[in-house]
Amino acid sequence: MVKDKQAGICRTEGDTNMKTMLERGAGILMPVSSLPSPYGIGTFGSAAYDFVDFLKKARQKYWQVLPVGPTSYGDSPYQSYSAFAGNPYFIDLDTLKDEKLLTQDEIDACWWCDKQDQVKYDALYYYRFPLLRKAYERSDHKESAEYQVFLEENEEWLDDYALYMAVKGKYEGKSWMDWDEDIRFRRPEALSAYREELAEEINYWKFLQFKFFEQWKKLKQYAKEKDLQIVGDIPIYVALDSADVWSHPELFQLDEENLTPLKVSGVPPDAFSEDGQLWGNPLYDWEKMEQTDFAWWRSRMKASAKLYDAVRIDHFIGVVQYYAIPYGAVTAKDGEWEKGPGKKLTDALDGAAGETKIIAEDLGVFCQEVKDLLAETGYPGMKIIEFAFSGDRFNEHLPHCYDPNSVVYGGTHDNETLAGYFKPEKRQWWELQYIADYLGAAHQSEVVDRVFRAAYGSVASVAIFQMQDVLKLDNWARMNTPGTLGENWRWRLVPGQFTDERADYLSCLVDTFGRF
Repeated sequence: MVKDKQAGICRTEGDTNMKTMLERGAGILMPVSSLPSPYGIGTFGSAAYDFVDFLKKARQKYWQVLPVGPTSYGDSPYQSYSAFAGNPYFIDLDTLKDEKLLTQDEIDACWWCDKQDQVKYDALYYYRFPLLRKAYERSDHKESAEYQVFLEENEEWLDDYALYMAVKGKYEGKSWMDWDEDIRFRRPEALSAYREELAEEINYWKFLQFKFFEQWKKLKQYAKEKDLQIVGDIPIYVALDSADVWSHPELFQLDEENLTPLKVSGVPPDAFSEDGQLWGNPLYDWEKMEQTDFAWWRSRMKASAKLYDAVRIDHFIGVVQYYAIPYGAVTAKDGEWEKGPGKKLTDALDGAAGETKIIAEDLGVFCQEVKDLLAETGYPGMKIIEFAFSGDRFNEHLPHCYDPNSVVYGGTHDNETLAGYFKPEKRQWWELQYIADYLGAAHQSEVVDRVFRAAYGSVASVAIFQMQDVLKLDNWARMNTPGTLGENWRWRLVPGQFTDERADYLSCLVDTFGRF
């Protein structure tokens, strides 16, 4: 972004590849886990279809979800056992009941948490998998042609994932780094022995993936019929304890003797964290990746392109440069920036994505090389209104500084809700004055509505708001507070909370600002 103060405008360097631009419209960020459900977590059941209908009524064009992979450490969708697999928690139990694989009595015998507005992950883990196993035991999926096609189409990742989950079960959930040496190092004789010993368990995990993708495909088709596009999310990194790292250790920066990471991911100290953020994900060996023509990444993007109409790449900065922290460090202070693959990777991603659009989460430390790469690829970047009111009249997050090829958010899953963020006691007096002047808000109660109008009225091709902000919920409904564990990723929509009144409000904004 170039600040041209003489002209009084903000402009973007480089020619935008308009083929990559998303169609002008609006959308809602709503994780699948946050959908209403009587069974402890959102699923691909009736509430998902109802939500699509509400989005249609609100004249929304996009439904953005968080990563849909199986959650692991900290219940975070950004720490998954697989970059390819789906979360078994999202398999709808009522659908399995309709297929005669479960009974209502069996479902009702489980405790799904008293609070409908929260996900309780420990209860899910305890109750859901035994139910899913009953469904597996009663299913005749092995005889179906659809199942055989599914196995063939997903063989590249499914065999390793199912084996990984089966072995993990044998080792009582321990990380693959704590398994016996022969299977940890994937020695051929060990792989053969475990595949034979755990054949039934392996088939169980394949069945869960079959049901996940079967139900997702139907939901996505329904969304398509309603002219709704689904925006997915790819975390740039994968979890250390994942089928991906275990099955492809050569693609990561690991010690060859014991397979422990050499360096791990994070971000350096900044105004929000004096210690930085220590994420702990293993880092890619980009030289090895390039030698394979980024085959693993190509496969990952092809798989995502089947799931979504557009894909947001989380922490896109890591494509250009990544922060490497010595393994075993207790903070992120001692890390160093290292060079990423840049356009070599984006070229590979473009080839694999086909017609699926790519959004770059380009937030964080300013890096001109990231801006240059966005200009070259044409990927739309992100603008966050909560980041706008620093006092700088040419802050790139201010709506008058946007370029059309961008996606504006009130805030993301990592931010406060709008109602929480704009509380007077949280802002400096000069911030409050600028917010009031810029948004034209005569009273604090008007601020959230004015933020919606500013985003919808901007030239950004897409405006997306969290469901919590549509409902004007306070920070108790915040999805995630980075650097904390235990209380994140839990918020859920209560049945009846997304009212016709809210849908009509959004529909009016869509009409007013030409986002139809």
